[in-house]
Amino acid sequence: MENNKLIINLKEISFSYTGDNLILDHLSFRLRRGERIGLVGPNGAGKTTFFYIIMGLLKPSSGTIELFGRSASQEKDFRSARKRIGLLFQDSDDQLFSPTVLEDVAFGPLNLGKSPEEATDIALKTLARIDLAGFEDRITYELSGGEKRLVSLATVLAMGPEVLLLDEPTNGLDEETEEKITDMLKRLDLSCIFVSHNLDFLSKTTDKIYGMATGRICLDEELAPHPHIHAHRHGRLPHKHGS
Repeated sequence: MENNKLIINLKEISFSYTGDNLILDHLSFRLRRGERIGLVGPNGAGKTTFFYIIMGLLKPSSGTIELFGRSASQEKDFRSARKRIGLLFQDSDDQLFSPTVLEDVAFGPLNLGKSPEEATDIALKTLARIDLAGFEDRITYELSGGEKRLVSLATVLAMGPEVLLLDEPTNGLDEETEEKITDMLKRLDLSCIFVSHNLDFLSKTTDKIYGMATGRICLDEELAPHPHIHAHRHGRLPHKHGS
C-alpha cells in the first residue's frame, strides 16, 4: 500500500438535524493511508454524525466528500466505499440483526460475493481471532452487552476493511477484554479513526488524538486534548485532577 495517500477528504462539511443548529459546522478533515487517529469530545459534539457522513448514511447540507481519491455524493459512490471502510456503531443493537452470531459475522463476506462456505470460514476465523471461538451458534439477542460489542467488532473485521471507523469500541467491556481488544487493534495494519472517551485506549492504539467541539475537529496538537500516562492509587475508578 502506498503510504501518505489521501483516502478520506472532507471539505467544509456542514450538517444539521433540525435545519438551524449545526452539528457539523464547515468541518474539514483528512485521513491518509496508514494514519491512526483518535477523536475525543463531549457528547453531542458530532463525532457519530461525522462517521455517518463519511459512510454516506447522512447527507451534508454543504461541503464535499472524497473517498479513496474519488468524489462521493451519490449512493453508488458510498456503496463502493463501504466495501473498503468498516464502521462499528456505538450501539451494538444497530449492528446485529441475525438470529445467530455466525450468521451475523458471515453476512458481510456474503455481501462481498463470498460463497456460503467461504463466508462461514471467514466468520469462524474472525471469531477465533478475538477469542470468541464457540460463539457461532449463540443467539445474538441473548448475549451480554460486552459480548455484543465483541461480535459487532467481528462483523466489521470479517469484511477485511482497509479503514476502520470505531465508535466507542471499549464500551461495555471488562478490563481483561478491553486489554485483548486493544492489543489486537494495535497489531492491525489499517488506517483508523477511533472515537472514544477512553484516553488510555486511544493512547495505546492511535498515533494522534484530535478534539472535536462546536462542530469542528481541532487539528492543532497544542490545542487538542491528549492523554497523559501516570499511576493512580484509584486505578480505573473515576477521579479528578486539581488545577
